[in-house]
Amino acid sequence: MINKLMYVCFCVLAVAACKIENDIPYPIVEGNIISMEVEGQRASDEGGSAQAVIDKSKRTVRLYVDDSVDLSQLRITKFTVSDGVTLIPDAGKCHDVSSFPTVGFGSLAELSASSDTRVDFSKPVTFTLKTYQDYLWTVSVTQIITRNIVLENQIGKAVVDAVNRNVAVYVSKDQPLNAVKVSAFQLGGEHGTVIPDPVTYDAYDFSQPATFLVSHAWEEVSREWKVFVYQSEGVSTGSTNIFTRTTSATLKGDIQSGKTPVVEYKKQSETGWTTLATSAITVSGTSYTALLTGLSPATSYQYRISVDGTAGDVRSFATGTATPLTNASFDNWYQDGKLWNPWPSGGTSFWDTGNRGATTISDSNSVPTDETSNGTGKAAYLESKYLMMRFAAGNIFTGDYVRTDGMNGVLSFGRPFTSFPSKLRIHYKYSSVTIDKVGDDAYRYLKGQPDSCHIYIALTDWDKPREIRTRPSERQLFEKNDTHVIAYAELVQGTSDATYRQLDLTLQYRYTNRTPKYILIVATASKYGDYFTGGTGSKLWVDDFELIYD
Repeated sequence: MINKLMYVCFCVLAVAACKIENDIPYPIVEGNIISMEVEGQRASDEGGSAQAVIDKSKRTVRLYVDDSVDLSQLRITKFTVSDGVTLIPDAGKCHDVSSFPTVGFGSLAELSASSDTRVDFSKPVTFTLKTYQDYLWTVSVTQIITRNIVLENQIGKAVVDAVNRNVAVYVSKDQPLNAVKVSAFQLGGEHGTVIPDPVTYDAYDFSQPATFLVSHAWEEVSREWKVFVYQSEGVSTGSTNIFTRTTSATLKGDIQSGKTPVVEYKKQSETGWTTLATSAITVSGTSYTALLTGLSPATSYQYRISVDGTAGDVRSFATGTATPLTNASFDNWYQDGKLWNPWPSGGTSFWDTGNRGATTISDSNSVPTDETSNGTGKAAYLESKYLMMRFAAGNIFTGDYVRTDGMNGVLSFGRPFTSFPSKLRIHYKYSSVTIDKVGDDAYRYLKGQPDSCHIYIALTDWDKPREIRTRPSERQLFEKNDTHVIAYAELVQGTSDATYRQLDLTLQYRYTNRTPKYILIVATASKYGDYFTGGTGSKLWVDDFELIYD
């Protein structure tokens, strides 16, 4: 009996000894939404970008759609996500959850015919992006319905009460209410229907409140709306607002339909008025937009609007300052041990480099040089190197190097800035070599091709500087299509220069009604350096940058 008991104990101990503990932690792989598109997608306002607003830090996506689509069964046409992600939608919001794709897709053409990407976006929808961890993202869709009404001799915009379905419109006192010509009557939005449609009449009787049956594009039912038209003693021009920049201004206002405003402006210190060319004025229904250009920076101006020979009140505005670029000559540097910093000793930094990361294992690879564009002062010499099993692109940028995270960097992109330059003038010289180092499989196809330098400028309205992280598992980089980018210009060059070149990078303004908060300028000897990819020995010299205001 004792022998049997000992045998049993031995077996138990042997089994216990053979037990394998799996204490190896799962890697952290973030699940991110890269891009998203839906049917009927549009910009949130006129002149804006229609791209989805993606906030990776809050894991939110915001989209806007027009009135041609039904929010309750809105089809997603593009949904790209980071590598290794499994898509899990909210089952209660899907039209058919069993047919919803489990992986990202660049277009509907990539999916099988049985796939169904329709989702009820009447309220925000949650998607789970599953890697080794679960990442919850919230997608919100806002539908914009523009109810545009333009009557003959209308004064100002129609007053629309969408809740009670009532509309009030004011016309001039000389306009007979029983015979009003209608040029636009979109009570149901741009794609909706109105019965009867007064646009099809030579003139419509609004002497009494008029009733119409209105339906949106996605509806099979109609609802009753009432339209009230009143004669008014109002003036031909209504309120105006002006958005000023450094050398230009955009003036918007209301006007009686059928009229064209005359815009006059002058410097406050002068007496003579300048009449704006009619080609710079756009009239649409009861609204107009006027673009004033060629203005002087930091100057007070006056303007007035005239209609039918009657001038309105004189109003004032001031243009913004032409803020120069700090240390744009790259003359000021100081050395702290192996670390070269692009600002004077004891001074305040505006530019920074990746040197602090490079000097943990080698020397600075972004340094001052006497090889300048004009033979005086200093220039920035940026060289891409291979340092201790890691490729490091020579670079300089407006912002701060925050810290080194292992063999990766954490940066802060952007400096406070509120002006409106038209160009960035640069002097540069580039020596390209063949790409021999690839740190990301997605860019392996570049090996053996010429390396490219990259110089770019962005004006943004971020709420704070953009944090940049190069660690692959938590990579967060600058995205030029970010909806917070107001203006952008860039140079990408894969050929070498024997001497310095001067080039103007013309900023393309994507929004004309938003003021910048930050300026970001980046120059790097290897375009794909953020992915530790490039050519060992690529060299970029930059000197005498200048912001141009014209």
